Amino acid sequence: MPCRFLRSCIVYYYKFDFPATSLQKIMATSMAAALAASLPAAPAASAAPAPTYEAIPASMAKVIDIEAEIPLTCVQLDGLVVTKIIKHAREAPSTTAHGLLLGLDLDGTLEVSNSFPLPHHAGDDDEKSAKSSARHQASMLRSLKEVQADDSVVGFYQATTLGAFFNQTLVDTQAIHQEKLRHGGIVIVHDLSQTARGNASFRAYRLTATFMDAYRKSNFSTASLINHRLTFSSILEEVPLKIRTNPLLSAFLGTLEDSKKGGLSSSAEGSKTNSAINPSFSVLDLGTGGVARNLEQIVEAVDNYRTEEGNLSYMSRQIAREKAKAENYIAKRKEENQNRIAQGLAPLPEEDVSRLFKIPAEPSRLESLLVLGQIDAYGKSLAGTASTSLVKMYAAQAGSDV
Repeated sequence: MPCRFLRSCIVYYYKFDFPATSLQKIMATSMAAALAASLPAAPAASAAPAPTYEAIPASMAKVIDIEAEIPLTCVQLDGLVVTKIIKHAREAPSTTAHGLLLGLDLDGTLEVSNSFPLPHHAGDDDEKSAKSSARHQASMLRSLKEVQADDSVVGFYQATTLGAFFNQTLVDTQAIHQEKLRHGGIVIVHDLSQTARGNASFRAYRLTATFMDAYRKSNFSTASLINHRLTFSSILEEVPLKIRTNPLLSAFLGTLEDSKKGGLSSSAEGSKTNSAINPSFSVLDLGTGGVARNLEQIVEAVDNYRTEEGNLSYMSRQIAREKAKAENYIAKRKEENQNRIAQGLAPLPEEDVSRLFKIPAEPSRLESLLVLGQIDAYGKSLAGTASTSLVKMYAAQAGSDV
């Protein structure tokens, strides 16, 4: 086809005597058109498909709670977390051991799967100990992230004795967590005195909304407490807590607790029983020492409350005296201005009373609320301890008479 077309072009050139350049242009154009016609047609450009979005399934919508719209209703502690907290509380150099809790909130349940202790700095100033704790916390979280473990902080735990967890440090730490963490975070309180008697005590708390409102305003005056209806019992609210154990761990503990027969099985030799766990006789303790210690703590807390109330009364009297001086000065200035006006003289200018009289601000009553909370916690602990001890003493007395 191209050769036949080329010969016809040459004949046409000699017939009409075109110049060489015109013939070259005609040949190039004609060959390009022929080649373009012989090639297959290019496919039409297809439009890019529009992206499609699928709605999140209802089952996953409860899990993916980005905006924290599902309220927190329960706290679930893993068995590993319980053992780590108890171990840290026993090995801590002081009676107050604290650390961070790690986990995830799913469908209203805060699942705490891991924890690690924070260092205790005795004798260091607050700024130095805070910086050291921050470095330790960042290092631990980075290490947990490297091994692909849970590194999401959901709260902290505090180990105390006889329910003495109402203090300014716990309130300040929990307030920071409730401002920064999802669902506000929680604090787990572990009672060492109950654990020593064989009853592991764990409770979950968080600050109430009314207390957080007053805390943000840093106003705990009498008027603020009345407006927010704050008492020592409305500072913290308890969250239901449950402990989840691994089935393999439960089976292992069951094998340790079960007694195994050893030695000869004949009736002449008898049967021997061995147990991997040593027997505990803590249930036979009458608990009189704990009751005495609890009473001492209550007496000490009552003394602290009386001291705090005395300080508040002294500050209130001082504020009242300064206010009376300011009111007397204002009354004298008004009377003097009335006399000057009656005499046809210009009245004296009114001066700023706050510059002449330094009226102190009303003192905060937060410390009094916290001390009352301690007394209440000691009283509840004493009620539980004393009731159990009385039952044991009556039982021991009845057994001794037999």
